[in-house]
Amino acid sequence: MHYILQTIAFQLLFLIVYDLFLKKETFFNTNRFYLLITPVVSLILPFIQIAALRESVPQELVIQLPAVVIGGEASVEGLTNAYLGNGWLNLQTLWIFGALLSLLFFARKLLRIFRLKRAGEVKLAKGFRVIKLPKTTTAFTFFGNIFLGEQLSEEQQSRILLHEKVHVHQRHSLDLLFFEILRILFWFNPLVYIFQKRATVLHEFIADQKVAAERSHQAYYQDLLQEVFQTEKISFINTFFNHSLIKKRIVMLQKSKSKKIVQLKYLLLVPVIAGMLFYTSCSQDIKAQETASAEGATDSEIIQKVENLLDAVAKKGEISKEEEDALKVLYVLTNPNGIETPEFEQVKEKVEIPFGVIERVPTFPGCEGMSNEESRKCFTQKVTQFVMSEFNTKVAKPEVTGKQKISVIFKIGLDGKVSKIQTRAAHPELAQEAKRVIEGLPQMTPGEQSGKKVGVLYHLPIIFKINE
Repeated sequence: MHYILQTIAFQLLFLIVYDLFLKKETFFNTNRFYLLITPVVSLILPFIQIAALRESVPQELVIQLPAVVIGGEASVEGLTNAYLGNGWLNLQTLWIFGALLSLLFFARKLLRIFRLKRAGEVKLAKGFRVIKLPKTTTAFTFFGNIFLGEQLSEEQQSRILLHEKVHVHQRHSLDLLFFEILRILFWFNPLVYIFQKRATVLHEFIADQKVAAERSHQAYYQDLLQEVFQTEKISFINTFFNHSLIKKRIVMLQKSKSKKIVQLKYLLLVPVIAGMLFYTSCSQDIKAQETASAEGATDSEIIQKVENLLDAVAKKGEISKEEEDALKVLYVLTNPNGIETPEFEQVKEKVEIPFGVIERVPTFPGCEGMSNEESRKCFTQKVTQFVMSEFNTKVAKPEVTGKQKISVIFKIGLDGKVSKIQTRAAHPELAQEAKRVIEGLPQMTPGEQSGKKVGVLYHLPIIFKINE
């Protein structure tokens, strides 16, 4: 969803630049390239991240698992959770359905064109085919085919051919077909349709400019005004007449050729794309930067707490075995050598290695033989399925209704078993049930770091929905 919103935002920005600064200029071919390339650039930019533009991402100690939604009717959380494991009832299914429907509409439009071609009389010409359509004044182009209604006069057909041949030679149908593909893949994005309409208008400007160069502008204006043709409502054909475009085409024909210095407007793309790159490079790290800022703000607090700890030890004179182990755990976690320090073996049962630096995450039964990333996803899916199937939704008291949130923290120890379970909820019976469910998780293969087994701490939010 974040990727989709980014691409739409980038395309909107490109369209705004086009409409405000470029649309009224006569650099038609350059504008054509602009309309073709910027939607593609918008799709690529979210994947580009420049390390120099962002802060390094701090490692996290606790694994944040997706929320598990239990009880009640289907909710947004349940539909958008990529790891629910309840089939394909999610946004991906919706996208596939929309794409297939768009593909069906596209095939229907192609079928209309092929039927017109079969119904007409085909005549070969140099570089294209002229198809005479019976009982109509339709005039349009599709790739190398120029469709002309037989009810058009010879003079009209001659003028139209001059115009339509430009569409054929310039391969304008490829542009429109490109946007049709985008419409199939991104049927939910209204900006793709706008890009296609802009390109269609531009194609007419290009053809008008070429034909007007061969004939007088005045005569061509009269051609545009005096004829009224039927048009096929198909989005990827070049129609000779679109009544809503006539005024725009005449206005553009009357414009003086834009000066070359005006091409400097295209330099506006430099800061626009630079801003987009800055956003894509940093957007993933906003949370990390906030965390880093918070850590920076608490440096003095940490120092103060260390000094307080030293004072407490000095006053007490001696420390217990438990306190000694706690200090050793702190030393292992803050030492550059980490688990390679001798103290690790003494407190390995109590050390919880940060997930961000662990080499091998714990493996849930059934997730063996996968890569680290695949194992992490499999673990999430299995835990979610287990909690949803085992949670007793009848434990809540009658007066407990609505959405209830339960926070669960648990550790997977060196033996692969779940331990150190902590639950928090507004109602004790829900917290107790969550603890019971997590205690029932099967034994797993423990996580590993530098070839040594280590414990890993997880955080699992559970959303319990209870109907009134």
